[in-house]
Amino acid sequence: MADDLGHLGARHAVVIGGSLAGLLAARVLSEHAERVTVVERDRLPEGPDARPGVPQGRHTHVLIEGGQKALDELLPGFTDELTELGAPLVGMPSDMIQWQNGQWFRRTAATTSIHTGPRAQLEWLVRRRVLADPRIEVVEGVETVGLTGDSARVRGVLLRERGAGRKTAAGTGTGGTGTGTGSGGEARTLAADLVVDASGRGSHAPDWLAAIGAEAPHEEVIDTGLAYSTRVYRGPVDGSTDALGFNIVPNPRQVYGGVVVPVGGGRHLVTLSGLRDDLPPTDEAGFEEFAKRLPHPLVSEWLARAEPESSVFGFRKTANVRRRYDRPGRRPAGFLAIGDALCAFNPIYGQGMAVAAISAVALRRALTDPRRTATTRTVQKALLDASKPAWDISAGADRKMPGAIGNAVGAGPADKPVGWYLRRLQERYAGDPVVGAAFRSVLTLTAPMTALFAPAVARAVLFGAIPQTPSEPPLRREA
Repeated sequence: MADDLGHLGARHAVVIGGSLAGLLAARVLSEHAERVTVVERDRLPEGPDARPGVPQGRHTHVLIEGGQKALDELLPGFTDELTELGAPLVGMPSDMIQWQNGQWFRRTAATTSIHTGPRAQLEWLVRRRVLADPRIEVVEGVETVGLTGDSARVRGVLLRERGAGRKTAAGTGTGGTGTGTGSGGEARTLAADLVVDASGRGSHAPDWLAAIGAEAPHEEVIDTGLAYSTRVYRGPVDGSTDALGFNIVPNPRQVYGGVVVPVGGGRHLVTLSGLRDDLPPTDEAGFEEFAKRLPHPLVSEWLARAEPESSVFGFRKTANVRRRYDRPGRRPAGFLAIGDALCAFNPIYGQGMAVAAISAVALRRALTDPRRTATTRTVQKALLDASKPAWDISAGADRKMPGAIGNAVGAGPADKPVGWYLRRLQERYAGDPVVGAAFRSVLTLTAPMTALFAPAVARAVLFGAIPQTPSEPPLRREA
């Protein structure tokens, strides 16, 4: 069978994983294949509820502008629906009190916005939209335990039931309410003409590929040892500020982080972070005591006036991991990796959901590009290219953190002059609206890194004085 992914025709595609990356990949593949099967190890909840397969789902998630645009392209009207469901929209920098690199940001007019509603709510809305397509079905409570085929071509997946897993018809958008446990017996084969791994950062695909005689990808790793803990609070209504949230951003000289964002209904998620030698605790008293380590008492004082509404949840797996399926090697046709299974980022940078959507857009464009045949290798390269801007941001920042480890920590030859320029830029972006707008456009994945070198920005960075910034947290927006 020819390796032509752009003409799946009457063939069958299987997507491993029913989270955002998997669902959005299924949405795109349904435009080419006769049927798409999403294999999900969890029982999917009926509504916008958290599920075990998304262990970081209880923590702070933001949908940055690049992700908003991609989701609207894939699922027209999506962000309007999200807003109608009550997901707060936070303007940046006007609605956020932010401290970074020893400076408070001016709260000038917003140049971008972030959705800060619960991750489970966003995933549920995506699931409802995607599974309304009769060409897409989901198999719940089933684990993928291997691939079938050989080093030349993947021909399907090996599945094993988790407890009493069951098949759910497409178009219902419904699932079970429990979680399967234990092994369901012998593995069975589900044949496929294309297999897409969207199983997340814990993907076992490298082992599965080795088992069929193919070559596992080289992995690039940068791990700062960052960990975070999160708790839900009902925020105080005391009129002390018109800000919707706070963000204390860690850096190599100040390694503690704290973020407070609204999630709707008067509730806020509070996430505190630290590095491997000093992790935020998961007990209630220790959580609030840890907030006092931040460089300013803003968050700690807010917590003292807020009402806790949940226990404390911790998360520890935050390494940047990139699997180089794009590099030459003995790799089979008919297999792709997407989302965190391809490139996982330190979640503190808020990129994961956006990259899942951006990568699905890249998948669509690669499959329909009239200039070249969509082969496994060309499509996989397009997916890696789609994740590269986020990797450059996350990995670039993390390799500077104290104690960072991994085989990708070393700096490249161009890092020294670029680093000099970026340090000057960071001295100015908290107080200069032009520099700040350019920097946010890159961070939110709506503009390439070259936006930081545009003439107006470069003039301010190279020749402008360091602008004045607030000496204390700016409690009110600038007029």
